[in-house]
Amino acid sequence: MTLRIGIDLGGTKTEIVALDAAGVARLRRRAPTPPAYDGVIGLVGALVEAAEAELDARGTVGIGIPGSLSPATGKVRGANSTWLNGGRLDRDLAARLGREVRVSNDANCLAMSEAADGAGAGFGTVFAVILGTGVGAGIVSGGRLLEGRNRIAGEWGHNPLPWMNAAEFPGPACWCGQRGCIETFLCGPALAAEADGPGARDASALPDRAAAGDMAAAAALERHADRLARALAHVVNILDPDAIVLGGGLSNMAHLYAEVPLRWGRFVFSDVVTTKLLPAKHGDSSGVLGAARLWDGVG
Repeated sequence: MTLRIGIDLGGTKTEIVALDAAGVARLRRRAPTPPAYDGVIGLVGALVEAAEAELDARGTVGIGIPGSLSPATGKVRGANSTWLNGGRLDRDLAARLGREVRVSNDANCLAMSEAADGAGAGFGTVFAVILGTGVGAGIVSGGRLLEGRNRIAGEWGHNPLPWMNAAEFPGPACWCGQRGCIETFLCGPALAAEADGPGARDASALPDRAAAGDMAAAAALERHADRLARALAHVVNILDPDAIVLGGGLSNMAHLYAEVPLRWGRFVFSDVVTTKLLPAKHGDSSGVLGAARLWDGVG
């Protein structure tokens, strides 16, 4: 049996999955992520070796991280797990495991999973969005992950929110050094602050509060849906994907799938918009399942 092994390297937990040739998960494990680079190398190595010993098989290894590898230096950049930044993660894990590994952004892994057998299965081009503490996306077209020349394809969250109104301009300062990035308007903490003021970070209760008559929650959700519609219309104008799949914590807000398509039409440069907006099928498992599929196709 040949395995496809995926690792989802998160800030607090690391998950491993081993898929067989039919795509069936034969093993899954989770472990706390050590907040140190050498600790991460040791943990990933131990998880892969233990999985292969238990299943008596060897496999390819793909790893999803909250950042990307620089095409100039090969080092991790842009990871909010800051102990990864500056490390040659692919090279060091290859040395630890005795084989080549593939490393990609966690949003790319979401896209691979959902395009393969999730909500985006059967569509030609899938734009898969993470709406959570941060905002990002990955692109799969014709079954192949598009990483781009600079390995930033899908870095949608660090473009400016399009068609800003006077109250929105110039937008909040972003950790990337710019102002008005889509992430600063659409991430979970931004939505929470929109309803409850600076310092609020948890937006999960807002739909229930709005349904119960909380006007501040309802207004915040309306503004958020309008901004998401504008931001995704920009994607449709550039990429024109067949389907847009939402993942991350905010993707559980059911009203988005009705409200956003009602709003994005006036911003899309077309007389018709038939793009599908869909919730991720695999939920928080998409990342690790997509990491296992990184050997399936990268363009």
